[in-house]
Amino acid sequence: MCKHILNAQVSIRAACCKRWFDCPQCHAENSTHELKKTSEIIFLCKKCKKAFRKDANECEEADEYCPHCDNQYVIEAKTPMAALGVEGEDARVDNRLIKDDRTKIIGSSMFDKDASDKLG
Repeated sequence: MCKHILNAQVSIRAACCKRWFDCPQCHAENSTHELKKTSEIIFLCKKCKKAFRKDANECEEADEYCPHCDNQYVIEAKTPMAALGVEGEDARVDNRLIKDDRTKIIGSSMFDKDASDKLG
């Protein structure tokens, strides 16, 4: 699971060490050498778990899909972003932030005191 690209659809086999990585940053973190550049890329689809080769010099629109399961692997990458949120006080000390939006329906249960009058 890649922590750099959240929606990675394929793993890529590095030509230098023959190991699988989800992105170049994962290779840099887990290896002591630089990533070797090559025009032939070997992919492993994460949906069908099958490998396939693509030549980077001859890419077409049809090459954006896995040839085995038609999973589109060329998509815009979603990278993790820092989020700023508002946190409330400790709920054990101040529970005004906790609100139960459910409403109690009176007389809907047959075990209520007033429900016996409605059975008629």
